[in-house]
Amino acid sequence: MNDTVFLPSRRFGGIARLYGNEALARFSSAHVCVVGVGGVGSWAVEALARTGIGRLTLIDLDNVAESNVNRQLHALTDDFGKAKVTALRERIAQINPQCEVEEIEDFVTEDNLETLFRRPFDFVIDAIDQVRVKAAMAAYFVRHNQPFILSGGAGGQKNPALIQTADLSRVTHDPLLANLRYTLRKRYGFSRDTKEKMRVPCVFSTENITPPQSDEACSTDTAPQGLSCAGYGASMLVTASFGLYCAQAAVEHIAGRK
Repeated sequence: MNDTVFLPSRRFGGIARLYGNEALARFSSAHVCVVGVGGVGSWAVEALARTGIGRLTLIDLDNVAESNVNRQLHALTDDFGKAKVTALRERIAQINPQCEVEEIEDFVTEDNLETLFRRPFDFVIDAIDQVRVKAAMAAYFVRHNQPFILSGGAGGQKNPALIQTADLSRVTHDPLLANLRYTLRKRYGFSRDTKEKMRVPCVFSTENITPPQSDEACSTDTAPQGLSCAGYGASMLVTASFGLYCAQAAVEHIAGRK
């Protein structure tokens, strides 16, 4: 039997000393949405929970699979087959019992995104790799002044030191985000002026992508770029770092430092 008493001052005292009590209070009342809780998103969720974010909405339809072990936080033997959003909710309850977690077991689509994002969030993290949906979300968020950040492709990379954040107009070396930039300009009328910012903040890496070194493929993941082991290989050394960069953007925004 666990008789541990939940004391926020103990669990998040280090956060208060770093950001200040006022910022910790803002974290506690903040509502962050994470879209896609796989190789990038699951680590972002972990960081947000351990920073004291008080409310999290997790959106993903996938279940935990054995092929996720190399890069996803919740990929443990006992959780194979469990909904990813459920596995994370159970984990968050052990980190911060007062954190409210909403599970949305669904994929974001062009048809449902207005329903899902009609309510404002303090911040949204996009950690999916479907270009058309990423573009639709980015256009919607810019139009509605919704604070957000998008993750680029984290597959085929080994060096987390080369990760950075920038406006989409300044991103290099990332095929997923290059495709996204093209789609936003073609379908949503974003400026083609390379000197003009698109107001789409992104996490990406300047590392050249390493092609697959093995013929082995995974049947459970089908996304062609970035986080999937069906194409490029992937390591949590990079995917987790992408997630932490995304979480840092959310935390800094809520803290009021940006």
